[in-house]
Amino acid sequence: MCGIVGIVTLQGAGPEGIERRLKAMKALIAHRGPDGDGSWISSCDRIALGHRRLSIIDLNERAAQPMEGANGAVIVYNGEIYNFVELREQLKTFWDFKTHSDTEVILAAYAKWGHACVDRLRGMFAFVIWDGSEVFAARDPFGIKPFYYTVVGDTFYFGSEVKALLPFLPEIETDKDALADYISFQYPIDNTCLFAGVSSLLPGHTLLIRNGQVTTSRYWDVHYDIDYHHTAAYFEEELTGMIEDSIAVHLRSDVPVGAYVSGGIDSSFIAAISSGQPTFANLGFHGKFLESPDYDESSHARAACDKAGIDLRQIAITSDDFRDNISKVIYHLDFPIAGPGSFPQFMVSKLASEHVKVVMGGQGGDEIFGGYARYLVAYLERVLMASVDGTYENGNFVVTPESIIPNLSTLKEYKPLIREFFSSGLFDGMDSRYFKLINRSNDIRDEVDWHALDMGGVFERFQKVFNSQRNVRKEAYFDSMTHFDFKCLLPALLQVEDRMSMAHGLEARVPFLDKRIVELAATIPADIKFPGGKLKQLLRNISRPHLPDSIYQRRDKMGFPVPLREWYTGPLNEFVGDIFSGQKAKSRPFFNSDAIMANFADGGQFSRKTWGLLSLELWHKLFHDRAHEYRAMITTDEPVSPTSQI
Repeated sequence: MCGIVGIVTLQGAGPEGIERRLKAMKALIAHRGPDGDGSWISSCDRIALGHRRLSIIDLNERAAQPMEGANGAVIVYNGEIYNFVELREQLKTFWDFKTHSDTEVILAAYAKWGHACVDRLRGMFAFVIWDGSEVFAARDPFGIKPFYYTVVGDTFYFGSEVKALLPFLPEIETDKDALADYISFQYPIDNTCLFAGVSSLLPGHTLLIRNGQVTTSRYWDVHYDIDYHHTAAYFEEELTGMIEDSIAVHLRSDVPVGAYVSGGIDSSFIAAISSGQPTFANLGFHGKFLESPDYDESSHARAACDKAGIDLRQIAITSDDFRDNISKVIYHLDFPIAGPGSFPQFMVSKLASEHVKVVMGGQGGDEIFGGYARYLVAYLERVLMASVDGTYENGNFVVTPESIIPNLSTLKEYKPLIREFFSSGLFDGMDSRYFKLINRSNDIRDEVDWHALDMGGVFERFQKVFNSQRNVRKEAYFDSMTHFDFKCLLPALLQVEDRMSMAHGLEARVPFLDKRIVELAATIPADIKFPGGKLKQLLRNISRPHLPDSIYQRRDKMGFPVPLREWYTGPLNEFVGDIFSGQKAKSRPFFNSDAIMANFADGGQFSRKTWGLLSLELWHKLFHDRAHEYRAMITTDEPVSPTSQI
């Protein structure tokens, strides 16, 4: 687990001061790798590769990066290849290994299989290889590890974080389409980000630079080819074995491993299976809020750890922590994404980093197995429509009126969402209805200059994924919903997972995101994963022997809620006001400062809207307002991040 950066000249001579430029890039991601710092620059100064190391596998200096193979190829790599032991065994007669690192295994695999090496890698990764004739880069199938790039003039720059690219952008500006996506969903749908001119290599894609041309291609995707021949018992047995195997290989490490334990099924299950394994440190980490019982899930985390025999370490998170750290959160994210859960994730990662260098988490379980309450809301409407039309017995319906009723209690806390969802468009097409369910711009009015943004393009981008016949053949509405979340929401959550852990030099691993698990889960009929509208029922059945009844039976998992309403109306009221009070804050493009402040005045209610608007303003302050400081980094021999003192 590390951070990578680099410079590739596409045409002509290399950029002036390439070594100084590389040093600036590494300085901006230094937090990702506190254990080592390496550089490699080609003899003609046209290619430069940089690395910051967090030592997890093969702690010896010989495993440092950039790593050059006996064949002259050079690699920089961020991630973990969990099947590196098996691949090394396959390749040992082909390659004379000098280290025990997974980095060298990638070099050998590339030498043996070329671009197809990515099909054999099991893990999370973003890497770049220069073999003397071309540059080859790849990102793991799910986007666990980040990879950003930009082309400025005749030069290609890449990095694990966008901030490493900022010194080279002609201007730091906002991408209008990405902003429209953010306002709607709080994440972008395609390879854009909020910084104009910066692209993300999509999950499951490779990038090739040859003869000055940059091209990308897909090497993996998920397909919902439904298997109606096997029973629920068969799928439970297969998935149980796969999950246990995935956790076992994710525990491969030369340093101790801990676990996040939120008190929900996903993280509790992974922690329980990890318990007792040789590299597991027997430590769980949890964050709690004391302002109100509604925000405290620590009793569930305690129950999970007690049953698994794990020592639980907790941190009580306060409004002072928010005031002191929220700018750091936005800085490390690079740009606002997803919801307020990034803040407590930052705090729990800090706690974990004080005890271990690797931590396991349950990310991906909701998208793979169907854990979001909105799926049940969507099916409530479909059941009503089918009942009115008398058609639900004619097709492959996942739920019936009789089966859904016992599960509706799950929606007790979602009555405002149901009220808004049913207020207009009832019984419209499934794409427009799911768009309404996940669209977070419904309550935004004068805060945004709507004329400056193409909001119609948001729905078009949404439809392209949601209605993809290439991936989902429309056997069930459930598959279309989970597929969209898997392709668009999950990468956003993984960005939070990566940045909040790496902010503290901590490696986060996500065992549910294993190709075998994802590919099998995509073939399981929706009425097995979501019977009668029971959320994540298949995973519940698998995990039941390892969990206390209080977790197995709970229907109120909150997803790391933050008491921002109480803080906005109390101890943070003046703090928030100050953020929006400056002249620059009042003149942001695309926004109306007075309308934004009205949301916080007089104890206004917290919503995803207020979180999103606050995050955007902090993002502007940290990056747009300090653009000149980033550009100045490439003129000094000892660059320091402009926000090193936040």
